[in-house]
Amino acid sequence: MTPITLLFLAVSMSADAFAASISKGAELQKPRFRHALGIGLVFGVIEAITPLLGWAAGKASQQYVQAWDHWVAFTLLSMIGLHMIYAGLKKEDKIEHRKQTLWLLILTATATSIDAMAVGASLAFIDVSIIATSLAIGLATTVMASIGTLLGNKLGKFVGHWAELIGGVVLIGIGLAVLADHTAFFNA
Repeated sequence: MTPITLLFLAVSMSADAFAASISKGAELQKPRFRHALGIGLVFGVIEAITPLLGWAAGKASQQYVQAWDHWVAFTLLSMIGLHMIYAGLKKEDKIEHRKQTLWLLILTATATSIDAMAVGASLAFIDVSIIATSLAIGLATTVMASIGTLLGNKLGKFVGHWAELIGGVVLIGIGLAVLADHTAFFNA
């Protein structure tokens, strides 16, 4: 995986955390930097762990799917990308106002990182450094979620939808690149 592809993957994986953190920032009215960084770190740490879990599961099943692993990676990345596009296009006018608790934040961060687990599983089938990838995803998510929290009051719902939409398109593009790299169909 090239550094540019890794950057695109990391940023696209942080899109849903960015969208969720905008909502968190809107709930907080005027969040302080320290609080925004704390929220970003919770999102980032969880988002860095889940690809490792998915990768381990993918490696465990690799011997069974090695002949068509590129199709598995393409399918998983495309499905996640399409779901992110759907979520980005879905209009939700209401921001839920809930009391901020650590457990609610962890639950939100876990929910937004399920896609990173599936991406981790698909990365088990290609030659990639999962540690570097997980760290890049975690760092990008920490930065994006911190920024999203700080900007949440001003940006509201509009940017969150676009972030998920763009992230979904990028994931589908990465899936197509994996497929093109591993099949003679696209190399003809």
